[in-house]
Amino acid sequence: MARDVTDATNIETRAELVGWIEAGCKTASQFRVGAEHEKIPFYKADLTPVPYEGERGIRALLEGMQALLGWDAIVDSGNIIGLFDASGAGGAISLEPGGQFELSGAAFETIHETAAETASHLHRVRQIGAELGIGFLGLGMSPKWTLAQTPQMPKGRYKIMARYMPKVGSRGLDMMFRTATVQANLDFSSEADMVTKLRVGLALQPMITALFANSPFTDGRLNCFLSARSEIWRDTDKARSGMLPFAFEPGMGFERYVDYALDVPMYFVKRGDIYHDVAGASFRDLLDGRLAALPGERATISDWANHLSTIFPEVRLKRYLEMRGADVGPADRICALPALMVGLYYDASALVAAWDLVKGWSAAERQQLRDDAPQLALGASIAGRSLRDIARDALAIARVGLKRRSRLDASGRDETMYLDPLDDIAERGRPPAQHWIDRFNGEWRGSVDPAFTEAAY
Repeated sequence: MARDVTDATNIETRAELVGWIEAGCKTASQFRVGAEHEKIPFYKADLTPVPYEGERGIRALLEGMQALLGWDAIVDSGNIIGLFDASGAGGAISLEPGGQFELSGAAFETIHETAAETASHLHRVRQIGAELGIGFLGLGMSPKWTLAQTPQMPKGRYKIMARYMPKVGSRGLDMMFRTATVQANLDFSSEADMVTKLRVGLALQPMITALFANSPFTDGRLNCFLSARSEIWRDTDKARSGMLPFAFEPGMGFERYVDYALDVPMYFVKRGDIYHDVAGASFRDLLDGRLAALPGERATISDWANHLSTIFPEVRLKRYLEMRGADVGPADRICALPALMVGLYYDASALVAAWDLVKGWSAAERQQLRDDAPQLALGASIAGRSLRDIARDALAIARVGLKRRSRLDASGRDETMYLDPLDDIAERGRPPAQHWIDRFNGEWRGSVDPAFTEAAY
């Protein structure tokens, strides 16, 4: 999330929480798509991580980007920790806990616009990074530095999360400080449309993990996974992550998701510029004015929106749906994820076909596929079919959906071209991580250092 919501309107009832999410419904003509992607900064001279402070640190990188873009600063306790386009036409830049540099892209009508935004952003960060001797790595996990070597960004909410994470899982700090993802955000038209899209998205996240698997290194060595980033999520915090089996049960809707979210422990309550640590507390108590750490304090729109942003299932519902299963990679794969989901979601026939593809799977089968995907990728299977074959089917459905959308660029090309990298991966049955493993075992001679050249933007 690029910046905290700042609406101080009080919320007093569960119905208002439901209504806030439901207000995200849009007509099909209003549907938009957004992409978010993180990059891992490093010093080109010695391949060390980039701290926040210093003449060539993350702060200097943000200040350089601000001078170039003219965007407004996001400040936390006097530290610039992000940028946003106050005009509303652009997106925002934010920092993940370990300095991962994130673009939260604008909401666009077409993937062509997302591709142009991505190309422009990467050009600009390379430009400012070159002045500071900073490069940017496009892998799903930091390949070389230990957790202790990884810097921490001065952001109040992250300090609270870092204290809480070790209490609820063994990999939460790795998730925060050492992973990088690409995410696609999509709209829904109604409660029923949201439910279908949520179910399709959840069922297919392991497929997305497999197609985008790009994190085979940890601490300078092979880690025995194709997507270590995805594996890390399996032991981060089970109360706020996972495959949401209840989403496939009868009666699923906005109210059911709100009840789930209310049962996810809070991290913080923000008042003014202060993040109050309430980690483990119940949002229900805040709603009733009974929060022990802040007696009498009542919930606001900001509290609800910020709480929803601290829940991390494989697909997250806010006022739109967020696809969260992919490792970050090069620019063409950054664009491929939103293209895949637009193709499946924004054509009515494609959405029906996608649901037909997954609707017969049981909760146990979906969970097993989720557990297998980080290590087996396209070699995993479900209901007697390989994930590779399912990926081929899903990509074919998405391609037809994009073709029917017929959103053309200036050269007359439709959006199907953005699926080409994924089609290639599915046809070969080899996720991106396998290429890096081959390089590590071959020309790299057991060193991850060449990744900082070959996998950099």
